Amino acid sequence: MYMYQGFKINPPFFEVGPKAIIWGEEMLALAKVIDKTAMKYDVDIIVTPQYTDIKLLADNTERILVFAQHMDALVPGRGLGSVLPEAVKAAGAVGVMLNHAEKPLDMETLEKTIRRADEVGLATIVCADTVEDVKRIAHMAPNLIVAEPTDLIGTGTTSDSNYVIETIKTVRDINPDIMVLQGAGISNGQDVYNTIKLGAQATGSTSGILKAADPYAMVEEMIYNLRKAWDELHP
Repeated sequence: MYMYQGFKINPPFFEVGPKAIIWGEEMLALAKVIDKTAMKYDVDIIVTPQYTDIKLLADNTERILVFAQHMDALVPGRGLGSVLPEAVKAAGAVGVMLNHAEKPLDMETLEKTIRRADEVGLATIVCADTVEDVKRIAHMAPNLIVAEPTDLIGTGTTSDSNYVIETIKTVRDINPDIMVLQGAGISNGQDVYNTIKLGAQATGSTSGILKAADPYAMVEEMIYNLRKAWDELHP
């Protein structure tokens, strides 16, 4: 088991980010499928729903880890329209995703937001584009880093092996307690298998699941291959 700054997660793990594609009852139905699949294969799965669905998922699932899609670094008080860390936690989230390509933060704001998450007890999974970004963010000590070339997000093209290997090594050299998820372009179970075989502790998908002919079947396919690749590397 991995435990860093009080946050517990087991490798291999997976992340499903529905963005603003599905919500409400449709999101809950998918989350229940993800939850059952997580238990079937004994895999921790992070799900980042709309803010309004955090409590819905937290109250109606057992194994998935519900993270917010973003939060702001403000403290209680003024800040209409902002996402308050304390409110995210009170809704049932155990963590927050930060610096996604669709919600980027400058480095100063990012570090401040990571520290606020630490203060309220929310785990952080932080997205990074280039190897240099990965290096800078690793020094901020989030719980998890998503190494994800922005240009490949949603394209169906995965990161090349050099990027995967270099970003993992970069983080390990700075802080081996930080786990690395390799994202971008994960379209099917084979992509998941190949990424884990390169040494990643995790991967994830949005378009590959939500645009699949059968999203529920794709969840099964991806998590099966995640577990298979990991167990082959760690018999």
